[in-house]
Amino acid sequence: MTSTGKGAAREQLLAAAARRFYADGVAATGINAITAEAGVAKMSLYNNFSSKADLVKAYLDARHEEWLELYRRRLAGTSDARGGVLAVFDAYADHAAFDYEGGFRGCGLLNAAAELPPGDAGRTVVRRHKEEVESLLALHLTELLPGRDDEVRALAEHLAFLLEGSVVRAGLEGAGTRLRHAKTLAEQLLDRL
Repeated sequence: MTSTGKGAAREQLLAAAARRFYADGVAATGINAITAEAGVAKMSLYNNFSSKADLVKAYLDARHEEWLELYRRRLAGTSDARGGVLAVFDAYADHAAFDYEGGFRGCGLLNAAAELPPGDAGRTVVRRHKEEVESLLALHLTELLPGRDDEVRALAEHLAFLLEGSVVRAGLEGAGTRLRHAKTLAEQLLDRL
């Protein structure tokens, strides 16, 4: 095992947990697998996380922040609200394009949430992420449809469902093709506004 500072050990553990949780699942991934992959002593895990559940929540928080950064990058390349809506779709496609061990398996947040019991703090992180994505869609749609709040809410939900369905199919197929198709459908829908 390598000796590292507390901050470095935490990052190594989070990176290893992200790889293992995504590739193998939360329940199937033990602490020993994570510490071995991170190259740190088991005690380092407990010096940085109070439990495996705490590590899972930190992984989910990091995954959410990772997606937000992809979205922000995409948003920076847009000049209007329509582009903002499409930036949400592009951020998901960017995530699907990562070089995952074993290929793309869908939304890592939803995959983890499916393994967590109701009431688990990790499920709350995932729910907040999905709500934030829909809120971002609604924010951009509000610019496109000022004063049409009911339509905005309905359309944001519709686009969120389109996005979620495409990410599930993309995960089943192991490629981002469905996400690109969903973006095209979203563009067509926006063109009719």
